[in-house]
Amino acid sequence: MLAQALSSFGQDTLPDNRLKNIVLYGGIGYATSMVVLSQAWYKEQGFDRFKFFNDNAEWKQVDKFGHTFTTYNFSRVNYQLLRKTQLSDHKAIVWSSALSTLLLLPVEILDGFSPDFGFSYGDMIANAAGSGLFYLQQKAWSEQRIKIKWSFHETSLAGQRPEILGSGLLEELLKDYNGQTYWLSFDVHAFAKESRFPKWLNLALGYGAQNMVFARDNQNAVAGFENFRQYYLGIDFDLSYIKTDKKWLRILLFMADMIRLPAPTLEINKDGIRGRLLYY
Repeated sequence: MLAQALSSFGQDTLPDNRLKNIVLYGGIGYATSMVVLSQAWYKEQGFDRFKFFNDNAEWKQVDKFGHTFTTYNFSRVNYQLLRKTQLSDHKAIVWSSALSTLLLLPVEILDGFSPDFGFSYGDMIANAAGSGLFYLQQKAWSEQRIKIKWSFHETSLAGQRPEILGSGLLEELLKDYNGQTYWLSFDVHAFAKESRFPKWLNLALGYGAQNMVFARDNQNAVAGFENFRQYYLGIDFDLSYIKTDKKWLRILLFMADMIRLPAPTLEINKDGIRGRLLYY
């Protein structure tokens, strides 16, 4: 299906076997990830009839940032793959952005059949926002000057409700929103190319939340938890400026550039401003 859709764009969509390999191995990897996700996320609840669900007020919207982060970085990966084919740059940008949102559609459908969730239009908007941010920057600047990154630290809150927040590190990475922080990393040098500002040093704005044992504010209050938002200002490191001839290292640096590495940070929350030497 994907190969047929790509071929409809004309001759530049029919390269050597590289595009076919991308479709084949990408499809295998995607199918495998869906199986793993369904086991990690839905194995306890099972499935029910399909329904819609408004979850925009849940988890202080940290989950929505997670959707945006995912589709944004899917777009980056897809673009790096498609630009190596004979697709024009414009079509590579369009397809990488569109496919990133479509790739998460099965996840939303699975949510629709989950007894504890439902198909969320808020999730779909967040998905489109990530793809859109990639598309707009690539069309405007031919580069990504504002990257969406992620960081995580374990919290003691997961033990309060391991069936929801995860049991063990691998599940908590997906489920414990208390430990997740999402960042907008600004490439200052890209905005001021004539300046002497270090290329590798970015400005990062972060968002997270804490004390969320339950999804909604009133549920947490009843259980004795005062959940609150957290805002962050810090530096970040742009690994894309590290040059190497080794392909494996270029891939590793590209993937690592999706993570905001530990760095000095200011945290702003309901209690005021707090400095952290190394926050992640």
